[in-house]
Amino acid sequence: MNPPAAPAHPDAVLVVFCRRPVPGVGKQRLAATVGREAAHAIAEALFACTLEDLRGWGGPIVLSPTEPQDAAWAQAQLGARAQVLPQRAGNLGERIEAVDRELRGRGAARLLFIGTDAPALPAILFADAASALERDDVVLAPARDGGVTLMGSRCPWPSLAALPWSTAALGAALESACRARGDSIARLAESSDVDELEDLDWVCEALAGDPRAARRELWRVADRARCRAATVRA
Repeated sequence: MNPPAAPAHPDAVLVVFCRRPVPGVGKQRLAATVGREAAHAIAEALFACTLEDLRGWGGPIVLSPTEPQDAAWAQAQLGARAQVLPQRAGNLGERIEAVDRELRGRGAARLLFIGTDAPALPAILFADAASALERDDVVLAPARDGGVTLMGSRCPWPSLAALPWSTAALGAALESACRARGDSIARLAESSDVDELEDLDWVCEALAGDPRAARRELWRVADRARCRAATVRA
């Protein structure tokens, strides 16, 4: 057996903020229109897509579950391939800052943060983001809804607690906070995430014909959910 290829960015840590898919928890905006079971199936498929992406990443991985009691579940997802660092209490900005501080205290330099609801990120995005942090202080991948699908930095973040998380103003506010302290910023390709019923049309179009197993399953459950929602509306 050939030895595994050396990672292209061994000092760039990919940090995944994740929530264990549980019926009735998470994806509540989607559940309000497609139902609890369909939203849960979509959440499971989205997480599987994230795992698919992580298996192609050569550098360090940290899984950061929302709930501390889900640490064992998170560790089981990739085994020794990933570290697990549960999130602390607070809003999303405070939780990112806390994980960022902890990992930098352990010696991490370039940190890339993603979620688990952007299944059409370009395959090369993580490597591009790591490379960008060799030149710039911050790297952002914008989302079509005004947020971000990836945020990375080679230095501690500015204060994130007061930013308008989960709104269309988040991306601009995050970029402004970084520029205000003099950070140089690289912007990567725009993508989208899955939060609302309308996002299911986008995800089905983006993943049509994708041969990867997790993407095929996401396409299947998303298409079924949007068809059922259309039937209900009719």
